[in-house]
Amino acid sequence: MADQYAQSGEDMQSMGISVIRWDEPPEGPVLVLLDQRRLPAEEVELVCTDAPALVHAIRTLAVRGAPLLGIAGAYGVALAAARGFDVDEAAAALAGARPTAVNLAVGVRRARAAYRTALTDGQGQEQAAAAALAAARDLHREDAAASGRMAQHGLALLEELLPGGGHRVLTHCNSGALVSGGEGTAFAVALAAHRVGRLRRLWVDETRPLLQGARLTAYEAARHGMAYTLLTDNAAGSLFAAGEVDAVLIGADRIAADGSVANKVGSYPLAVLARYHHVPFIVVAPVTTVDPDTPDGASIEVEQRPGHEVTEFTAPRVPVPGVEAGGGIAVAPLGTQAYNPAFDVTPPELVTAIVTDEGVVSPVTADALAALYDRSRQVTI
Repeated sequence: MADQYAQSGEDMQSMGISVIRWDEPPEGPVLVLLDQRRLPAEEVELVCTDAPALVHAIRTLAVRGAPLLGIAGAYGVALAAARGFDVDEAAAALAGARPTAVNLAVGVRRARAAYRTALTDGQGQEQAAAAALAAARDLHREDAAASGRMAQHGLALLEELLPGGGHRVLTHCNSGALVSGGEGTAFAVALAAHRVGRLRRLWVDETRPLLQGARLTAYEAARHGMAYTLLTDNAAGSLFAAGEVDAVLIGADRIAADGSVANKVGSYPLAVLARYHHVPFIVVAPVTTVDPDTPDGASIEVEQRPGHEVTEFTAPRVPVPGVEAGGGIAVAPLGTQAYNPAFDVTPPELVTAIVTDEGVVSPVTADALAALYDRSRQVTI
């Protein structure tokens, strides 16, 4: 396993952030990631030369966000194939790196299938590796296009639910360009509203314990010149009570067949608050995040993260491969047990609408979601 760090340069112009790219230097192909653990303090690239390095990057959140994990997983399979490693072993390790985000396994399966099909058709190792890379690049392009469609569908829904503009939108975690091949999922909708002068305020939950809202969403909002305000997660209730929230926009890591939504922990309490205060709670995610094989919310495996993420506060710093993070400033007594689920699950009855690249589901029911998923499959085929 080999990781290298280098300051990123020209790719960081405006919001044309190169969050992930395939590169082929003389020493062999590599996958280059924007290291999200280092933001907003530094814009630093992480170079992965093999699948284990990418698995480590995924587990430690150097690369994150459901759509981007799918893209990364596909590129990881292509990297293993191009470097001559065991593709099946790499695919299994990548798919299992984070269990909740369904897109990761989808991306891995897609690239692996392209690789295996090429071999079955009698093509050599080099051609099979090229087929896996082509599948990853196709997925990357498709996700960028899907992001644009989600933004337009979501903006149209906001205009329908909240005519007159001046939207005050609350978001949680990060769902922008840092999680996508394009401009994101939920954040892309807010950005579309900003561009047409319809966004009055973006409320940004800090998103404890790893502060993806404070470190990443605020970073993206600032780069776009959006009017945004950061708040602690537990201040959201008072914001609702004051009548300062018109809609909640969040992404998703897995959507079960019944419409249950797994997203960053803290999303479910926002759904409860939104329902009580009669505020639309809108989930934005590509169709690839819908998992028809997961029947309901209780069937979603929720990733449990290390306790030190809660008991310590750690500023962005250079991680060391193979070394447990920790080493931060203790904010709890030594030996404190911590409950640290990465996600929670919101039941469909609390979700106003699910916005996808193939259209909007509202009200959210198993039948409506299945119909949309089946239509998307027909279009793909």
